[in-house]
Amino acid sequence: MPNIIEFINAANAQTTGLGINQTATSYRQSNELTFDNLDVEIGFGIGRATSIPWIAFLGYNQRVQRGIYPVLLYYKDENLLILAYGVSATNQPIDIWPNLEALISVSEYFELNGLKRPRKYGNSFIHTVYPTDQSINEAIIQADLLTLTTFYHTCFNPIPDDNGDNFPGYDFDTDPDKPFITQDDFIKTTNLLKRKKNIILQGPPGVGKTFIARKIAYQIIAQSADAFIEMIQFHQSYSYEDFIQGLRPTVDGFKIIPGVFFRFCQKAIAHPDKKFFFIIDEINRGNLSKIFGELLMLIEADKRGKQYSIKLTYSEIEDDKFFVPDNLYIIGTMNTADRSLAIVDFALRRRFAFITLKPDYGANFSDYLIENGLSTGLVKHICTSVTRVNNHIEDDINLGNGFQIGHSYFCNRPDTVDENVWWSEILQYEIEPLLEEIWFDDQNKVLEMMQILTR
Repeated sequence: MPNIIEFINAANAQTTGLGINQTATSYRQSNELTFDNLDVEIGFGIGRATSIPWIAFLGYNQRVQRGIYPVLLYYKDENLLILAYGVSATNQPIDIWPNLEALISVSEYFELNGLKRPRKYGNSFIHTVYPTDQSINEAIIQADLLTLTTFYHTCFNPIPDDNGDNFPGYDFDTDPDKPFITQDDFIKTTNLLKRKKNIILQGPPGVGKTFIARKIAYQIIAQSADAFIEMIQFHQSYSYEDFIQGLRPTVDGFKIIPGVFFRFCQKAIAHPDKKFFFIIDEINRGNLSKIFGELLMLIEADKRGKQYSIKLTYSEIEDDKFFVPDNLYIIGTMNTADRSLAIVDFALRRRFAFITLKPDYGANFSDYLIENGLSTGLVKHICTSVTRVNNHIEDDINLGNGFQIGHSYFCNRPDTVDENVWWSEILQYEIEPLLEEIWFDDQNKVLEMMQILTR
């Protein structure tokens, strides 16, 4: 996002009617960025300085000369920076902003506050006003802008028009980079997600849970289309306010800011003919009941849709309700080897189907390693020795298969590194510390396992 304070300073360095100065030119050249998947355009004037500098956030074939868009307008004579539902002043916009009945235009705001008629952009509608003769908080402006761009995205098509050419087609059977899972298990998991709407892929580290989650989404939509996928990772500080919505401080007090899941649901609601996938990595690292809140009911497969809308915790008016659309699927991943993680409570567990993924050291994995330059002898040693160690882990009453060694430890070998050096470094710096952690009270067991693994 462009630096707002620098924008104001650059605008103040100009004199209306004179040519664009070096400060404004440098700012515009160094701040041509994107924000929330929208193009950013900065206006200081063309040839001569404009009376009202602006920053516009454009998408969906909108243009500043004939469009509607989120925009920051700087009325420097009045010491006001205004975040507005922008309306082109050059030509009649093709589209119109919906649901602005309760808002006032820039012209109306000026009149109500005893100001002279605005020189430009009076037809735009007010979202937030920031007095520039007071301290400017960029974090607050960014949060307000995110709220406005979220609304902008829901008004128009957030997905590229799909005629079959925008995204590569996908089918697990022909995927050259498929995960190490049988086709039957993969299709069974995919069908389970279609029916249940929510699944959790659980297993030890290194079995490709996150990788498989994305492939499942591709399979259902039959395209490698990341535009339909949102991915986050839970952690111990993650909150309802981050996930759904929450109050955030602003100049005028507090405002309700939508969370990432709320925004993604709005995207899915706007396009009921598409399928959307929300992937939550390390789902059991967060306080799930606290994060999900009212969603414990709304994410159920038979509670999807507008008829089950409920008022959220931070809703300000009675009619402001929320629901999870039927075309949104949730995929969680869960590490079963971390003793520090909380147990998933039964209320949430009932809403998900749990699929256990195990390490795969079979023919597909062997072929993959050989294709990537490892010798047949080392590949055979990896598969047999790691399988033996995993059997010991599974048979240990204090461990079980949730602590086994995943195959992804061995999927990345630099071409320039000798295979014996590569194998030795993995054993010393990755596998041995792992074994010391799971058998922290039995060093002899660690040494025994390392002897099995050492070539």
